[in-house]
Amino acid sequence: MCTSHDHLGAEPAPDVPALSRRGVLKAATAATVGAAGVLAVAGPAEAAGGKHGGSRRVPLDHISVQLYTLRDQLAIDLDGTLAALRRIGYTRVEHAGFVGRTAAQFKAALDRAGLRATSGHSGIPQPFDAAAWQATLDDARTVGQRYIVHPFFGVDANGPIRSSAVYKAFARDLNRAGAMARRAGLKFGYHNHHFEFFRQDGGSRTGFEVLADETDPDLVHLELDLFWVTRGAHDPVDVIQQNRGRIRQFHVKDMNADGSFEDAGKGLIDFARIFRYGREAGIDEFIVERDDAGTPPRAPADAISTAEVGYDYLAALRF
Repeated sequence: MCTSHDHLGAEPAPDVPALSRRGVLKAATAATVGAAGVLAVAGPAEAAGGKHGGSRRVPLDHISVQLYTLRDQLAIDLDGTLAALRRIGYTRVEHAGFVGRTAAQFKAALDRAGLRATSGHSGIPQPFDAAAWQATLDDARTVGQRYIVHPFFGVDANGPIRSSAVYKAFARDLNRAGAMARRAGLKFGYHNHHFEFFRQDGGSRTGFEVLADETDPDLVHLELDLFWVTRGAHDPVDVIQQNRGRIRQFHVKDMNADGSFEDAGKGLIDFARIFRYGREAGIDEFIVERDDAGTPPRAPADAISTAEVGYDYLAALRF
């Protein structure tokens, strides 16, 4: 689970309860239910492409990896892990903190490996603190980021938030953070989990819809985590079509048969179908992630394998 980090390795592995088989089918096969509609609106070449064809591909220099995936291995060997990512083929990463280094030290490590941190997860202060946020923006500029993304919202002491008023208040803070980011030359985004897809106030409007409606598209873009959208029982294509031109980044994270995490391309999510809507979304980055990649029972170094599987999958995919 992507949350706010001061440095990688500070947080234990996420506890993601397994869905029932019925729940998995309801959530993860939303894409399948909508497939007929896709074929109806797609051109003949797109419709015929399916998972194994098509003429489009993910540009290699737009493939990234969320370093939260490798947090345990980075804590063991920062330089060696970054070098391994470059050997796999990555040229860009999205950080989740500076692994106990300063922004300048972290940037130097990236430079040694031949990598760029084009994006980073940094939570906005709550309550909002302009001075603290400005310091975070200054660090992002030191690292050389293009994007800065708020990583987590939707839960309070009582569990998932079910009040649209709370979401509206947070949206105002997102707009403030986005305005400051723009003045600093950065693009500010919001990363979802599944909590945002709970209906608010006992009605039909979800928290995600409140955030999307109440934030200024010129100040706040969306980083769509495709696993968590699916886990939230929503079809990513529907979310894309409801937010055209506003989704700059995808988190490419797959789902296994128990409703938990899987390496990209090994699970239930039909990424090819979703990526066909990339231009409509406004997508710029395809970011590999797996929340439990290097945590027990897996070893930290196994996260490097996850990163390699994800890169190879995206590099080979046609849609």
